[in-house]
Amino acid sequence: MIYQASVTAPVNIATLKYWGKRDKNLNLPTNSSISVTLSQNDLRTLTTASTSPDFKNDQLWLNGKLESLDTPRTQACLYDLRQLRKQVETQDESLPKLSSYKLHIVSENNFPTAAGLASSAAGFAALISAIAKLYQLPTSSSELSKIARKGSGSACRSLFGGFVAWEMGQLQNGEDSQAVEVAPLSHWPSLKAAILVVSDDKKDTPSTSGMQLTVATSELFKWRVDHVVPHRFEAMKQAILNKDFPQFAQLTMQDSNQFHAVCLDSYPPIFYLNDTSKRIIKLVEKLNADAGETIAAYTFDAGPNAVVYYDEVNEAKVLPALYRHFGHVDGWNGKKFDEQKEEWSGVSRVILTSIGVGPQVTSESLINEEGLPKNTK
Repeated sequence: MIYQASVTAPVNIATLKYWGKRDKNLNLPTNSSISVTLSQNDLRTLTTASTSPDFKNDQLWLNGKLESLDTPRTQACLYDLRQLRKQVETQDESLPKLSSYKLHIVSENNFPTAAGLASSAAGFAALISAIAKLYQLPTSSSELSKIARKGSGSACRSLFGGFVAWEMGQLQNGEDSQAVEVAPLSHWPSLKAAILVVSDDKKDTPSTSGMQLTVATSELFKWRVDHVVPHRFEAMKQAILNKDFPQFAQLTMQDSNQFHAVCLDSYPPIFYLNDTSKRIIKLVEKLNADAGETIAAYTFDAGPNAVVYYDEVNEAKVLPALYRHFGHVDGWNGKKFDEQKEEWSGVSRVILTSIGVGPQVTSESLINEEGLPKNTK
């Protein structure tokens, strides 16, 4: 007998960045953060979690390839979920003892893994949500976010749709470090994003080691955490609640710039932006100047890829400006603009997307009757 459940989970892109841990083992952040959940039509992880008394080992297949589950982060997540299932089984002895069975987990992304597109966030959110569904846990999204956080910090924010805050918390055990909804998708459904994929390559400096270096060596980082983020956190939440795009945009761009300044202030310095990234920043600044108001906002995570936010009401101004330079690459979904082209190299494709929902249960399964992946490499 094989029990299974499948869930899709979204990517989230931070507008107020998480960078720095105060506890590496529990993945507790040095500051609170805010993100926008993106549509799963364009960026999502699909995960099938299955369990059976016949399975011999816990196993994970990612994009058809067998991957190790023996990392402290993943083990912490599996332990917490099994403990919650044990509590359910204790309350109802007629239930199968799924907590004692091994797991087979199969996961697929519809976008490049580890290329600065928040693959680990979607991955851990899907993994936690699929196992929670498999175990039929009566656990809230915020409670599950604490488990997802242990796998990948930003994954906790992918447990919700719309606009999400990760509250850093104060407790040493991390029980108050969780994700909460700022506003649902329905609050501001016209928010759109154009992702300019500058590189599909794995990044030179992984986020975890980059954060540790910054915390240890950057003086600017300490100022950011103590004096900038607390005020900006409240101001950005208010801008979202007010649907005040110019304020939201300015705070988003300022925070992206400061995050990368902190990386540069680390010693030795960390470079995530490249020349194409900087060119896109100038392009968005010119776009806003030409419009006479702020109608687009760039943000960059720990990689060179640009996410440009805009409101649907300004799409006819924003997309042509991007198309002028990047209309020759894939991803425009048939959109064409009468712009005089001045092609720039450095971007491999465009992903046009919008704000989206949190994890969704699906009937689509990635495992076969033997509990193995349907697709392997």
